[in-house]
Amino acid sequence: MLTLTRNDFPGDFLFGASTSSYQIEGHAQGGAGQTHWDTFARTPGNVVRGEHGGRACDHYNRLDADLDLLKDLGVDVYRFSTSWARVMPEGRGNVNEAGLDFYDRLVDGLLERGIKPAATLYHWELPSALADLGGWANRDIASWFADFTEVIMGRIGDRVWSAAPINEPWCVSWMGHFLGHHAPGLRDIRATARAMHHVLLAHGRATQVMRGRGMDNLGAICNFEYAVPVDNSPEAQRAARTYDGYYNRFFLSGLFNGAYPEDVLEGIGPHLPAGWQDDFDTITAPVDWCGINYYTRKIIAPANGPWPALEEVDGPLPKTQMGWEIYPDGLHAFLKRTHDAYTRGLPLYVTENGMAAPDTVSNGAVNDTARVDYLDAHLARVKQAIDEDIPVKGYFVWSLMDNYEWALGYDKRFGLVHVDFNTLERTPKASYHALATAIAR
Repeated sequence: MLTLTRNDFPGDFLFGASTSSYQIEGHAQGGAGQTHWDTFARTPGNVVRGEHGGRACDHYNRLDADLDLLKDLGVDVYRFSTSWARVMPEGRGNVNEAGLDFYDRLVDGLLERGIKPAATLYHWELPSALADLGGWANRDIASWFADFTEVIMGRIGDRVWSAAPINEPWCVSWMGHFLGHHAPGLRDIRATARAMHHVLLAHGRATQVMRGRGMDNLGAICNFEYAVPVDNSPEAQRAARTYDGYYNRFFLSGLFNGAYPEDVLEGIGPHLPAGWQDDFDTITAPVDWCGINYYTRKIIAPANGPWPALEEVDGPLPKTQMGWEIYPDGLHAFLKRTHDAYTRGLPLYVTENGMAAPDTVSNGAVNDTARVDYLDAHLARVKQAIDEDIPVKGYFVWSLMDNYEWALGYDKRFGLVHVDFNTLERTPKASYHALATAIAR
């Protein structure tokens, strides 16, 4: 069981669960268009066993039953994402009414069950037709994304409780364009720099569109990793700060301070598009809250080669199935740091936090005690932050159910609910029942 319960948090504190569209819906149905993830997954060597999101958890056809799982869990909020290619198969122009109808049913189903719908417009599945035009490296994507925002929020924007444009700008830009681990699978610093900037520009344009529609409770969602130098040498200290710069500080600073960190500009500055400095009025379009996605820390060592000249090394702490160290103190550190240096009083939400584990069903149950312990430890750091007058207003677990874990296929299980990817049977885990008990009103 969880040590902390709803009674340990303020009365307006919200508990929730998060998912994303491509990871659960089943993209090869309902008129959705091709995405760069479909292409990436079908390129040999990119994804475990070449697995993709064509069927995923078949959430598209099992919507009501999955929403009932949320209701029985007792969450206040469900954070979901919308698929650009489901709504606009080519990314521009033609609208797929079946896609809009699906998100209509999703939002209405949540409201009928007394759950607040929290929409994220983009969680990584770029329409292939836009990838063909350069995707996030093309400045025009900010306008394309604004047009998508107008279409999707024209349908559901009157009923969502909150909305955020883009999930985890670092993953969209760095993971996909520098490391090559995610779609589009590039290893190109020029494309990376442009994607880093354009993803924030698109965030700002989408925020302006939603404000123009009279929407409020709009936010920004970034992911964070706590960077620790491998030793006390100046070289290691510099490497860890560089990692922290392009991972953590770059996006927060752009969104809330209207500037990019000088130490990051040392590496990407020469590759940014002309006139990037003039875009901060759009990038800093006011938001009402900030979402923090946090999972782990990384040990950073210096390395030879061009900027950023660093590498990750194995750490000593217990790890999740992802190989990520379990370091709850990092969550508290980022809540405090975000509040003190960037958001300065805006409400904060932990929009993702959770762990992967090799869960199996035994006698109809999944005894994932390690996940219960993980959630308990991180909730304790959230409470610590609240006790220090940091305005943390909610905590959303990643994820409601096991799903398609991107380049790792269907091996890594983050869910509160176990999914048999052959039969698609759902089995709530011990963590699901523990959270339900803890947050019951």
